[in-house]
Amino acid sequence: MLVQASQGQSGSAHVVVLGNEKGGSGKSTTALHIAVALMKAGQRVASIDLDCRQQSFTRYINNRRAWARRTGIDLELPVHTCIKYGDTMQIEENENAEFQQFMHAVSAVERAYDFIVIDTPGADSYLMRLAHSMADTLVTPINDSFLDFDVLGTVDPATYAVTGESHYAEMVRDTRRKRRQLDGASTDWIVVRNRLSMLGSRNKQLVADGLKQLSLRLGFRSVDGFAERVVYREFFPRGLTALDDIDEATLGTRPSMGHVTAREEVTSLLRQLKLPLDERGRRRAANRAEWFSQVDKPLDVHDII
Repeated sequence: MLVQASQGQSGSAHVVVLGNEKGGSGKSTTALHIAVALMKAGQRVASIDLDCRQQSFTRYINNRRAWARRTGIDLELPVHTCIKYGDTMQIEENENAEFQQFMHAVSAVERAYDFIVIDTPGADSYLMRLAHSMADTLVTPINDSFLDFDVLGTVDPATYAVTGESHYAEMVRDTRRKRRQLDGASTDWIVVRNRLSMLGSRNKQLVADGLKQLSLRLGFRSVDGFAERVVYREFFPRGLTALDDIDEATLGTRPSMGHVTAREEVTSLLRQLKLPLDERGRRRAANRAEWFSQVDKPLDVHDII
């Protein structure tokens, strides 16, 4: 499901940040799919929701926990923290309180977990910028339209050629530069095209061409994400993902080809992210799968002896 890459032995978790200054791009959906994929691969995963007001990522995880209790099905859940919104009249006090919560959440898990998945708000903020500066992998989902493209760059209205970079792209470039200056590490930036039309269109090709031009200027990789499918909307109330078992007991409804196709495209996306898997985690996942496959089978005599 995921592509293995070399992982350093620093002992710190690999930080995956979901970021975009525009709402409705699929950050929370993508975040949970990444977290569940990593856990299914045997990785130890913690998650943090920085969207203090909207809290879509937190609600998605809470829905998953509730559905697991209701159905009795063992669904993978990350160790999750939601940063509470500062509600004093002083901006500086609010930012300091939120910063303390965030740093406490990170320090509590960074040495004990393999990955930290962080969902950020769809607006510029101090914590949002701080999370971007910490990212080892930055995932920026955008809807496949020039309205969302505008967060990254501007285009000529006649030719659709890229004419410049936008506010969010400039912020990411600045945080990546500061990260390199601080510890020499580089952030792998991936722009994920969500809500893709299943049919070819002029707009689809123009957006793809624009992202290709912009990627050369900004140094990101552009990959295809989730198509426009009803099943993704149905997953949220039950906290499910396309990677969970495709059966009626898990889904709460009869599975369809939409579920199968969604799993294929999610698996393809995760391969392209190239997240570094810890081999010990892969072995844990393989051993767990073997145990579950044998648990209902009677022991042979030679197993007992």
